[in-house]
Amino acid sequence: MQKKTQIMDDKQLTRSITRMAHEIIERNKGVEDVVLVGVRTRGEPLARMLRDAIRAVEGRDVPVGSVDITFYRDDLTHLSRDPKLNRTDVPFPVEDRIAVLVDDVLFTGRTARAAMDALIDLGRPRRIQLAVLIDRGHRELPIRADFVGKNIPTALSEFVRVSLDETDGETSVWLCEK
Repeated sequence: MQKKTQIMDDKQLTRSITRMAHEIIERNKGVEDVVLVGVRTRGEPLARMLRDAIRAVEGRDVPVGSVDITFYRDDLTHLSRDPKLNRTDVPFPVEDRIAVLVDDVLFTGRTARAAMDALIDLGRPRRIQLAVLIDRGHRELPIRADFVGKNIPTALSEFVRVSLDETDGETSVWLCEK
């Protein structure tokens, strides 16, 4: 991986999360029935960051969980012969709730589709919304994000690397060359 251009630093990422939190509150007319579900791995801490930003504005906690999409992927055999299964942790009902799936990068749409399948296996949400930090384009499925931190047009030879303090020891977003 060769870093090419820094897209976000820690402060810019925090501002994007804060704006997205406001958009979630506004779109849903509050957070009464909202739950946040992060897609493992980096969607999980991003969901907690959104929860904290929502708490700062609304003064109330929004339930946060996480889903592992490993066995919901349609490209599982291409990824690894021995896939690592992580735990899905959604300790609240999703039935008739507004579930906001949170992920770091939206690219082909296949991860978002797998996350929706995993979520629906837990119950029937009233609505599913998608929040992503970065939308880089190149969709293969008809999926779009409801809440986007930043749109970054990319070439297919590039990728976006999101680093979060919790998982990577630093917080930044870089456009990289393969």
